[in-house]
Amino acid sequence: MRANKKVTLVGAGPGDSGLITVKGLKAIQSADIILYDALVNKDLLKEAKPNVVLVNVGKRFNKKKYSQEETNQLLVDAAKKHTTIVRLKGGDSFVFGRGAEEISFLENCGIDVEIIPGVSSALAAPSNQGIPLTKRGVNESFWVVTGTTSNGDISKDLPLAAQSTATIIVLMGLRNLSKIASEILKYKSGFTPFAIIQNATLADEKIFIDSLSNYKNMIELIDYSAPGILVIGDVVAEHPSFLEEEIQRALGIPLM
Repeated sequence: MRANKKVTLVGAGPGDSGLITVKGLKAIQSADIILYDALVNKDLLKEAKPNVVLVNVGKRFNKKKYSQEETNQLLVDAAKKHTTIVRLKGGDSFVFGRGAEEISFLENCGIDVEIIPGVSSALAAPSNQGIPLTKRGVNESFWVVTGTTSNGDISKDLPLAAQSTATIIVLMGLRNLSKIASEILKYKSGFTPFAIIQNATLADEKIFIDSLSNYKNMIELIDYSAPGILVIGDVVAEHPSFLEEEIQRALGIPLM
């Protein structure tokens, strides 16, 4: 293995292929091999060279072709055979992306790693819908929490977040919606607004907004095959449709 071999860890952004960084796009265009995740927009792969090697190492709903350990080894093997190696991850590699694990493995094998940050859906999804994560006079911070831990349960950080005024952004939590809402309702009012955003920044993006006490109404609306995030907190009321839907609920008008 030549001493100058390097793997470039690239964050692909939240979904829209135009939201990757310029530096990240240049890395894709120069790559000899790209190992990419399931949530990466496939339009980004079209930017690669015609003879690039593409390897899908992604997983969805615990279905995966390669384990994390196998993916780590694939990166090492790629560095032995290719000059320019890109590991392409959805969002940002360091926000529940296991980027640190892959870097540690590569560096222990003597392979250098370059990091190109990406735009996380935790930030982009609410922003794209006009929901501020912080607003003067409303809240001063936000939490980004996993909705599903390695054992399938919800994070122990959720109660801590719920006891603050912070906006709570939950990634990978749609299948645990009932558990998450029930836990947060121990500390927050049932009138607290929350949103579910799916396929964020894409043409088929959808948003559902309600109050926490009505979370059961959302369960049948969720498309569990699509990625999505939860946004919980008073800032969700900034969304244009929130007041309109509250009025409809008060008048007993069915929501569309």
